[in-house]
Amino acid sequence: MLTDGTTVDGAVALRQALLKRPDVIVGTFVEKLLTYGLGRGLGAYDMPAVRTIVREAGKHDYRFSEIVFGVVNSLPFQMRMKPADEREPAAQQVARQ
Repeated sequence: MLTDGTTVDGAVALRQALLKRPDVIVGTFVEKLLTYGLGRGLGAYDMPAVRTIVREAGKHDYRFSEIVFGVVNSLPFQMRMKPADEREPAAQQVARQ
């Protein structure tokens, strides 16, 4: 039985139940992909971006390329920071200028 009360008695029934709500599956996939891309866990402040990616991908039949495009163009991904050990020391930044 699924969380919404749908009874599942095999692989075919599970597939049909999952296909009724592709946004839920895609939303979970987007969360995992964004987590990997950011290198950190997601917070509540990331959820608007997740919902936007899912909504826009839905307009294109949830194509994988649209999901990846959405993640790469999302604000959380665009604003991510490098880990401190990969950042250039301030002295080197000044010397380059």
